[in-house]
Amino acid sequence: MEALLKRALDLVVSAIAIFLLSPVFVVVALLIRLDSKGPAFYRGTRIGQHGIPFRMWKFRTMHLNSEKRGITTGQHDPRVTRIGRLLREHKIDELPQLINVLKGEMSLVGPRPDFEEHTSAYRGDEKLILTVRPGITDYASLRFHNLAELIGSEDPHRVYLEKFRAEKTRLRLAYVKRRSLGEDLRILFRTLMRVVLGH
Repeated sequence: MEALLKRALDLVVSAIAIFLLSPVFVVVALLIRLDSKGPAFYRGTRIGQHGIPFRMWKFRTMHLNSEKRGITTGQHDPRVTRIGRLLREHKIDELPQLINVLKGEMSLVGPRPDFEEHTSAYRGDEKLILTVRPGITDYASLRFHNLAELIGSEDPHRVYLEKFRAEKTRLRLAYVKRRSLGEDLRILFRTLMRVVLGH
């Protein structure tokens, strides 16, 4: 029953949010196209529930083909566009993932979807992370909301692997083991406070 209620919440909230935010989508898409060459949206491959890859929607915040130069973004990354920095700072680039939620590929709350390089490193209980739908927000999103700043600018991928990947994996697993509708609502509230008020 709780799984049905969670899916119903995902459907209702994502549908209403997409409708209400559609003018914002149009304005942001236009700004991205004016700021740099390329499409307004980025659809990167991530690993979803049961290890199935899917294309995750985001507003494009980097110059074209930037991912070929590394999947980790550090502080002051030159690949990030001018408008992209603003979108990332306020998490606006994540809004198109509401489309993934509507399609059933993601949930509002769940372990953040990751690259295959990282999910293939899961061992033991960590594999439980892939038994649920990935989400737009979770414990790791709240803890590391300023991850690029924490990583810094010197060899960001190495720093991420050595200092942050294990903790993010631990937090993802913690969510899976504690998940409930009430916990989802608490995480959503904390996320809104973080994004809207900066608390």
